[in-house]
Amino acid sequence: MTTALQTTSLLLEIGTEELPAIPFLAELPNIKNKFQKILKANRLNCTFDFYYTPRRLVILTKEFPKFQSAETLEFFGPPLNIAYKDDKPTPAALGFFKKCGISQENVQTTQKEGKTILYCKKEAEQLPASSLLEAIIKEFLESLNFGKAMRWGSLKESFIRPISWILCLLDSKLVPLKLYGIEAKAQTYTHRNISFEPFDVNSLESYLQTLANNGVILDQNARKDRILSAIKAIEKEQDIQVEIDAELLEEVVAITEYPTALFGEFSPHFLELPAPCIITSMKVNQRYFATYKDSHLHHGFILVSNSLSKDSKAIIAGNVKVLRARLEDALFFYHNDLKNGFMPEKLKSVTFVEGLGSMWDKTERELAIVRTLSDSLKTLLQKEEENLSLTLEILEQAALLSKADLMSEMVYEFTELQGIMGYYYAKALRYDDRVALAIKEQYLPNSEESVMPSNLISAIIALSYKLDNLLGLFSIGKIPSGSRDPFALRRAANGVIKIILHFNLPLNLREILQTLKIHYKDFDINLLETFILERLETMLDFNPSLLRAVLATNERSLVQIFQKLDALDNALKNQDKQLLMQTFKRLANITKEVDLSGDLPIREDKLLASEEIELYQNFKACLISGDNYSKRLESLLSLSPILERFFDKVLVNAPDADFKNNRKHLIARIYKEFLSVADIKEISF
Repeated sequence: MTTALQTTSLLLEIGTEELPAIPFLAELPNIKNKFQKILKANRLNCTFDFYYTPRRLVILTKEFPKFQSAETLEFFGPPLNIAYKDDKPTPAALGFFKKCGISQENVQTTQKEGKTILYCKKEAEQLPASSLLEAIIKEFLESLNFGKAMRWGSLKESFIRPISWILCLLDSKLVPLKLYGIEAKAQTYTHRNISFEPFDVNSLESYLQTLANNGVILDQNARKDRILSAIKAIEKEQDIQVEIDAELLEEVVAITEYPTALFGEFSPHFLELPAPCIITSMKVNQRYFATYKDSHLHHGFILVSNSLSKDSKAIIAGNVKVLRARLEDALFFYHNDLKNGFMPEKLKSVTFVEGLGSMWDKTERELAIVRTLSDSLKTLLQKEEENLSLTLEILEQAALLSKADLMSEMVYEFTELQGIMGYYYAKALRYDDRVALAIKEQYLPNSEESVMPSNLISAIIALSYKLDNLLGLFSIGKIPSGSRDPFALRRAANGVIKIILHFNLPLNLREILQTLKIHYKDFDINLLETFILERLETMLDFNPSLLRAVLATNERSLVQIFQKLDALDNALKNQDKQLLMQTFKRLANITKEVDLSGDLPIREDKLLASEEIELYQNFKACLISGDNYSKRLESLLSLSPILERFFDKVLVNAPDADFKNNRKHLIARIYKEFLSVADIKEISF
């Protein structure tokens, strides 16, 4: 019997010790989907809201099904000749009856793949949701992946932090369940500044009211809006601008239940530090927002307090004291680093990756790559830089010093400042500005939205870094597989492609990799070439078969590949693609046995049919040299109508060998001209 769909309210709150924001936020995008998937698998699908604070995970809905939804179940069993022997059910049949929960008298039969088989069709039992919730919640909590988990007490189960309480109300009634050693109670906890004691809850409405009245803003979006609104007010009052770091904002929202944004100031003398030192120290250690005035870093900061205390001055003073100590340490590191200067030779004591030596070894390999790239790009460098010999010196110096800041005290404290501190130290130590900038930009691009290196010198330094990572790690077998890519080699390959295309670098990928291979353990360089070229397919918005068609011609200049792809895509947009491919693939098939590397002479005295004469004349007229691939393709594609007539009227495999060879040479010449852009037989739609 089918139960009509009835809904009620569900309130689920998992109370925990303080959740660590960063691992929690990493899993956050998956949490709602995971619960939805489990509900759907249990036939309790509904819409719901998910909220969180640092002490609770909450699911609320007023549309929760009271019973599972109806479902028709079908079971297919063994064929009759296997199910019965001497008119008695075999073990196979008995197993089927048990699986279906039926007796022999209720079994049915049906036809499948020409055989009569046992069959059962019945309506699934519609269990009450209350009987399923404990298992659903357990599965949900176990599905959450925060990286590291912890155990507490004598429990075998683990979670990101100890679970302190569980509240589960269905239709305002407590659902009796026990998970992680905790029995569900009709109670919740409010802000710690209000009370450490539990508050009774008897409905969804009373729960929401209890939190709202006792210092807990349950909705994370409301907490975010409160922070941003307060920051706007501070900006106006102090005549400053606040840098809203999106990641920091999400973190602050995740660690507060009742956020209050406050303005504090540190001593202006700390502004002697490079701005990233101050900003990073405030963000990483204290979760403060930086402030600006007249486009310069200001000696103010925004802290977000989770306290309900009215004494904001005491809160600000305490935070200023802590920040002062942090900045004094940073200033000490900064002065020490400047006094010591760059010491790249110390990189010999720092391991890069086992099997690839030290960071000094990496620096030397990158220097060798820079020399190779500089030689290949000499013409381009001469166009962009006035003094080529000085430019080559700058490139070598930048390569040599690129990793030196890893030995600084500042980068030891804040690893995210690598490259950035090298830039500031190079500036302070009066190195050429281009050296400093190349050190700063050596890791660019480092994400999908990342800016590119700002000039050719920086681009070459960035390329050398990424190419060494790729060549080095492939040479010791650290090749990405599936979704695993611990060394971010896909990102490195993307960066290589982006830099080459952005700066229009005339580099042949195969030649460069073959040249650089000598600096590494021997390995199949084709694996790396294929790996990089595969990234093109995910990065460029083209029909993948067009890319395969271009690559099939052995083109390995990334700039030329992109230009040919673009020309091919545009040339085919307004064509009858199916007819076109049918014609030109026929052309490709006819030339399978022709040696395209030869001269392929065409004797005009052997052009007999009017269609082949017309085709030959049109082909000669459409020959275009140079790199204007669009015009070349446009001309070649214009041959389609005459090619169709040629194939309809002219016998290519003529009895006379001279006529046959002449016609094959004509077809092969047209195909070969296409091959200067792409192999048309690889294209599909």
